[in-house]
Amino acid sequence: MVSACLLGEACRYDGRSQRSERVLAALEGKAVIPICPEAAAGLGIPRPPVDLAGGTGVDVWAGRARALTRETREDRTAAFQDGARQALDAVRRFDVTVALLKEKSPSCGSQRVYETGVLRPGEGITTALLRADGRTVVSDEDL
Repeated sequence: MVSACLLGEACRYDGRSQRSERVLAALEGKAVIPICPEAAAGLGIPRPPVDLAGGTGVDVWAGRARALTRETREDRTAAFQDGARQALDAVRRFDVTVALLKEKSPSCGSQRVYETGVLRPGEGITTALLRADGRTVVSDEDL
């Protein structure tokens, strides 16, 4: 499974892609399932940027943190969790063991995420759910 934005799909919050030639080269000849948990949850493209508040993706699943729009602080936690569940359904359906996801995303970050506007160590909401299910999540920055 790979973040769709890394494959060139214009699904980021700002309506752009993050096409990565490095990622595409590493995936050459491999079966790939693209995913954008936020788009899958119906959040729209473009959409307001979202930060985690009160912790990381693990904390969101434990009820200690939320996913809030950066400017208006609207709660998008339920939608982010829905997108994460859709990603988990896909990895189970297709027996995916490794997900290569976009770093710094509130959904897909695996090492660093924005918490209330500051980049901090931690993982996103989708990454936390996939790891809790025993899946390996790798950052695009590790390639």
